[in-house]
Amino acid sequence: MNIKNISIKELDDLVELFDQYMVFYKQPSAPDKYRKYLNKRLINNEASVFIAYGLDNEPVGFVLNYHTFSSVSLGKVLVLNDLFVLPSHRKQGFANSLINNAILLAKKTGSVRVDLGTAKDNFSAQALYEKIGFVKDTEYFSYSIAVE
Repeated sequence: MNIKNISIKELDDLVELFDQYMVFYKQPSAPDKYRKYLNKRLINNEASVFIAYGLDNEPVGFVLNYHTFSSVSLGKVLVLNDLFVLPSHRKQGFANSLINNAILLAKKTGSVRVDLGTAKDNFSAQALYEKIGFVKDTEYFSYSIAVE
């Protein structure tokens, strides 16, 4: 298992995985659209991405992180926004390694915490997060509004 903090050079590997991730979340397959979005995030240093490579050096998973701030905590926050491992490579430690790399990145950048969210019915992800040490927020609700 090899985890790599990627640059624009590995964009093809990321797009391949990201498209499958989006389909998993019931979005259409749209590699060209996702390539443009991810290219911009990487070129502008708006995201940090780690890719997990399997035994044959094939991309098998990724974690995409955004950097933000918390006024209440008076510090940086790393948002673990997207995590995906190919179904054929789950339960082999890839997700755990990707998350741990995100946590190390948070420490290196002086972040005060790592935040993440997942679907209410994604019980396997919830179990993994809690096993690693993430604590489910029971104090705050999350809201959003589309601004199209």
